Amino acid sequence: MFEGLTSRFSGAFSKLRSRGKLSSSDITDTFAEIRDALIDADVALDVVNEFVDNTQNKSLDLLKDIQAGTNQAQAVFDLVHTELVNILGGSARRIRFSKNPPTVIMLAGLQGAGKTTLAGKLAKYLKEQGNTPLLVASDLQRPNAVTQLQVVGEQVGVPVFAPQPGNGIGDPIKVAKDGLDFAKQKLHNMVIVDTAGRLGVDQELMNEAMAIRDVINPDEILFVVDAMIGQDSVRTANAFGAGVGFDGVVLTKLDGDARGGAALSIAKQTGKPILFASTGEKLSDFDVFYPERMASRILGMGDIATLAEQAKKALDSETSKKLEEKFVKGEDFTLEDFLEQLQGIAKMGNMSKILSMIPGAANKQMQKQLEAIDDSEITKSTAIVQSMTPAERRDPKILNGSRRARIAKGSGRQVSEVNNLVDRFGQAQKAMKMARSGAAIPGMPAMPGMPGMPAMPGMSGAGSKKPPIPNKKKSKSGNPAKRAAEEGR
Repeated sequence: MFEGLTSRFSGAFSKLRSRGKLSSSDITDTFAEIRDALIDADVALDVVNEFVDNTQNKSLDLLKDIQAGTNQAQAVFDLVHTELVNILGGSARRIRFSKNPPTVIMLAGLQGAGKTTLAGKLAKYLKEQGNTPLLVASDLQRPNAVTQLQVVGEQVGVPVFAPQPGNGIGDPIKVAKDGLDFAKQKLHNMVIVDTAGRLGVDQELMNEAMAIRDVINPDEILFVVDAMIGQDSVRTANAFGAGVGFDGVVLTKLDGDARGGAALSIAKQTGKPILFASTGEKLSDFDVFYPERMASRILGMGDIATLAEQAKKALDSETSKKLEEKFVKGEDFTLEDFLEQLQGIAKMGNMSKILSMIPGAANKQMQKQLEAIDDSEITKSTAIVQSMTPAERRDPKILNGSRRARIAKGSGRQVSEVNNLVDRFGQAQKAMKMARSGAAIPGMPAMPGMPGMPAMPGMSGAGSKKPPIPNKKKSKSGNPAKRAAEEGR
C-alpha cells in the first residue's frame, strides 16, 4: 500500500543525507517534499499540516542544539519516525478482556468493508492465542452474509451461532442476545458479533447498531474500515463514533492499491487506536497493528520484527531447533532441510509481500526484483524435491542423468528445471559453509548470528550460538630452549 509514499520519503531523505551539514533551507525544502507526498497519499489535510509544522519546527530547533560531528540528516530522520509513530497511535493496543467471560466484541462498519471475512480472521487469531471464540451471525440484511460467515467459521474451525437464515429475514438484535446466552452456556470465552452494514451511514443503521450494543454490552466495539476509501473512511468513522461509538479501528485491504491516507489519518482524527490490520485475502493475513513497525515500513526501514514473527510461525519450533543445531555442529544442509524451508516459506504467503519487509525494499532496483518473483516457483521446487528418494535428498551427488530424468517426470517438470534446482542448492550449501566459517558472502548483508548471510526462517539470528572455531597452530619459538619447553607442555 505505502510503496508510493515510501519512495517519496526515501527520495527526500536521500537528498538530505547528501548535503552533509544542513541549513534551515535544507529542512524547509525536505518538509515541503514530505507535505506533498502526504497530500498525494490522501492523508487528511489537517493531519498533514499538524505533522509537517510540528516536525519541521522540531527539526529546526534540533539543528541549533545538535553537536558537531553528529549526523544531522539521521537525527531529522529519527524525529520524523517518532512523529509518524505518534500519528499512527503511539503503541499497539490489544483486546481488552472481560473480567467475567465471555469477552464480547462487536464488529461494525459499512457494507463492503470486509466485516464478515474480518470476523473469521479475528476468530482464527483469537483461537491461535488459546481462546474459544464463537461467531454470531447478526448481519441479516446483506444477501448470503449468514452463509458466508458459516463458511468462514468452518474454514477457521470456529463455531457459528446462526439461528436465522438472513437475506432480510429475522431479528438481528434477538440473534445477538441469544448468541451471547449460547456462548455462556457452552463456555466460550470470546464472542464476535458480526453486524449489518449499509452503503452509507444512515439512521436505520445507527438504530440497529445501538440496539445490538445495548443488548450485548460489548467489551470492544471495533469499527471495520476499508483502507482503500482514503479520507472517506475518517468521515464515516467520525459519523459512526458520534452515533454508536466505538473503541478501536480495524483496517482491511491494506494490501490493495490505496495510497495509505486512511491508515495515516484515522487514528489521529478519531482519537481511537488501530487494533488490527488485514493485509491480504487469506484468513492468515491478519495481525495486531503496530504503529512503530508501520512507521518503519513507510520510511523504507522495513519490518524485520513482523518478518521474524511470520518466519517463526511458518517453521515449528522442533524444525527450527533441528536446523540451528545442524548449523552449529557444522553438518551439511540437505535437500530434506531445503524441503522443510520451502514448505515453511509457502506458509508465510506471498513472497513479494514478505520480502517487501526487508529494509531498502522501496528502492527501484529492489522493487523490480520483487515484481519478478514468481510464487509458483516454490510449488515447482517443492514438487521436484518431493519426487526424489530420501537417499537422493540426503546426498545430491548421486543424482545422475537417469535419476534426474525420473525426478523430472515424477514432478511434471523439465530436466533443465531439476538441474537448475540442484545447482542452486549447491550454491546454498556453499553459502552455509561460508557463513559457518565467518566469511562474508558477496552481495548478502551480514545478519546477527550468521555472518555474511541473511537469517533463514526458523533460525534465531541474534543470540545464536557461534560455531566452534578450530584451534589455530601456534608458531614455534626460534629459541631452542624455549621451543623445547613449549613442546614439553
